[in-house]
Amino acid sequence: MKVFTVVAALSFALMTVPALAQQKPPATPPAQPAPQKPTVPPATSPQPPKPFPEGAKVAFCSLQEISQNSKAGQVAATQLKALNDKKVKEIDDKRKQIEANTTLIQSPSLAEDKRAGLQREIDRGNTDLQRMQQDAQAEWQELNNELQKTFMGRVNPIIQQIAAEKGLQVLFLREESGLLWADPALDLSVEITRRLDATPTAPKAPVPDSPAPLPPATRR
Repeated sequence: MKVFTVVAALSFALMTVPALAQQKPPATPPAQPAPQKPTVPPATSPQPPKPFPEGAKVAFCSLQEISQNSKAGQVAATQLKALNDKKVKEIDDKRKQIEANTTLIQSPSLAEDKRAGLQREIDRGNTDLQRMQQDAQAEWQELNNELQKTFMGRVNPIIQQIAAEKGLQVLFLREESGLLWADPALDLSVEITRRLDATPTAPKAPVPDSPAPLPPATRR
């Protein structure tokens, strides 16, 4: 089940970039009359959410909405983006190094003995680049799976609690249920998000600086 969709995949830099075609500068466009400011309608206050229908046994929620609007989901998305940016920079730096060597090997003044060694370095760089892309994708996916597991570990108890309070028999996922229409009052996404934000994360057990000493052995 995919929850975090802010960063869908790593944006790997291309190894080769085609040369841009030279374009003529655009002609100066004729003067246009000054645009008139559009009339802004008066702001209206948002309608309060409808109360959950009394006696309803079916409801739905959106995990995507919960992840995007909750603090826990936003933290996870930030972690994924940080890893994504780090790996993209590493891959882009490697690509630039290969491009520099490729430009150098095309120089007619380069000695033949150095040209062969430089070609081997370019070949190794291309192999390393492919490996970096594969490793980066695997590392990103591993973190994504870990964050999803942690996120759902916090969301599931809240869903169970709300379902028990309201006496629900079925709770659908809006993204995967094929739902065409439903009463908006049956949407529990906002309530789940509110409770998730109000639930503190479980504190980590303190790690001692040194192992505790063993009790002295008793003499027989």
